[in-house]
Amino acid sequence: MKRVLITGGAGYKGVALAEALLAEGCMVTLMDNFIYGYESVLGFAADRNCTIIKRDIRNLAEQDVSSYDLIYHLAAISGYPACEANPHSAQMINVVSTDNMVKLLSPDQVLVYASTTSLYGKSGLEQDETAKPTPESLYGVTKWQAETLCMQRRNSISLRFATLFGVSRRMRCDLLLNDFVNRAVHDRSIVLFDSHSVRTFLHLRDAVKGYLMAFHVPEKMVGQIYNVGTSSMNFSKLELARIIQRFLNNEIIETELADPDRRDFIINFDKIRALGFTPTVSIEEGIQELLRLYSWYQPFQNYRPI
Repeated sequence: MKRVLITGGAGYKGVALAEALLAEGCMVTLMDNFIYGYESVLGFAADRNCTIIKRDIRNLAEQDVSSYDLIYHLAAISGYPACEANPHSAQMINVVSTDNMVKLLSPDQVLVYASTTSLYGKSGLEQDETAKPTPESLYGVTKWQAETLCMQRRNSISLRFATLFGVSRRMRCDLLLNDFVNRAVHDRSIVLFDSHSVRTFLHLRDAVKGYLMAFHVPEKMVGQIYNVGTSSMNFSKLELARIIQRFLNNEIIETELADPDRRDFIINFDKIRALGFTPTVSIEEGIQELLRLYSWYQPFQNYRPI
């Protein structure tokens, strides 16, 4: 039975990954500082194969990581707005803490790093894993720095995920599609900045499938970086808003103001597709899922979309 550690285990991706790994029969440890509360992990409390540990990633010691076969490193200050709001914490948590953890691991432990396509910046061109990152934000810079630290190990895998969407036990309404659907439901309008900039999207369940590939075939993936997503999910913000409009007939408002988050890129996913990765959840299916959530759930509007 594999022993797996998930840092950031109470987060948007962490809880979804934990559920999948427990279904695979793993012994799973969820490590988090629980800054957003414990609600997302309460459902795991009765599972004898799941251990929940409150720990700040900035204070790791060797005994915190030494007993695991596989470590999924998800703990981070996530997204452009959160990193800009507290750049010191972003550097300490995303980079310095990652460096410390890498030094604590033994050579045989497999490390899977949760990277992001945000580090590609504003190229406007198709980007594969060989392209030099040109991040436009502090978030992208810190994720690239942390990825570089992780990939100095021979037994590390980096997964650069497309922009995620979908419902989670620890919901994130700041993610672009999640935010757009929320605005369309509760404000009856979507305001667009840089409406023609392009992102690639990936449902949370498909992101978990990417993580599970690293669990099932690590020997094929170690030492490698993978873009995780599918080229069929490349959409401009305007295209995305128009798809939502088909469900809700909401207003779309385009502005001339520039979006401070200037990401604009198309991603190539040939490398992970060659391993058999095929996302299955469409944008339309994800929108319908979000509509069911937002029909009864209204989040606080004190976040900035990413």
